[in-house]
Amino acid sequence: MELAGFAASVFIGISLGLIGGGGSILTVPVLVYLFHIEPVVATAYSLFIVGTTGVIGSVSYFKKGLVNIKTAIIFGIPSVIAVFLTRAYIVPAIPHDIVQIGQFMLTKNILLMLLFGILMIVASYSMLRKEKQEEESTTSVQSFNYPLILIEGSVVGMLTGLIGAGGGFLIIPALVLLSKLPMKEAVGTSLVIIAAKSLIGFLGEHGTDAMDWMFLLKVTGFAISGLFIGMTLSKKISGEKLKPAFGWFVLMMGIYIILKETLM
Repeated sequence: MELAGFAASVFIGISLGLIGGGGSILTVPVLVYLFHIEPVVATAYSLFIVGTTGVIGSVSYFKKGLVNIKTAIIFGIPSVIAVFLTRAYIVPAIPHDIVQIGQFMLTKNILLMLLFGILMIVASYSMLRKEKQEEESTTSVQSFNYPLILIEGSVVGMLTGLIGAGGGFLIIPALVLLSKLPMKEAVGTSLVIIAAKSLIGFLGEHGTDAMDWMFLLKVTGFAISGLFIGMTLSKKISGEKLKPAFGWFVLMMGIYIILKETLM
């Protein structure tokens, strides 16, 4: 199972390099089901893995001039604050046993995995739908819907804090619609936001001294190696063509997680 976990870690990086996002949503299931890490710890590990991989991945977008710094700051500030507060205060405050329904006990670990399964289903929809991408004028004036950006950034930050996923499938449409960014620039800017909020959220984690740093660095290393493979393949393979197939895979994983945590 450990070998399968490391192979899956490489796949996470490849998907990130190929389609510019989405791969991070597989990190927690890989940690929980292949490495048998407790869900609460897995969400913390995921923040580090996603954040570090995001930093590496965003470098190429910086070089191509596809990162809008102003947008990253405006969207990133509420998101970073939300993820830090969620990891530092909200997650530790959730009781271990939440509610019992008949013979079923909803625990903290099950709740986090159910949230994750639901989020995977939502993410799969964004990957499967056919988007009509119109060419945007480079001379268009960028405008910001500050109230909506504040709300969206806070919600994405809280979700990231709870389940350890980057949330690129939520951030990218928000940047396109609310900040009027072209799609490629939205992807690059999204990676920077994901990297910042994930790593800062990890800093808000309690008990980082007790973490298995050797294991964490190994998984992160495999994910980064996959990222470089994916970025190389992206020059030959269209990420947009692979996105629907990845979307179906994420959908099936989301359904599996929900069924496993409630019925199996």
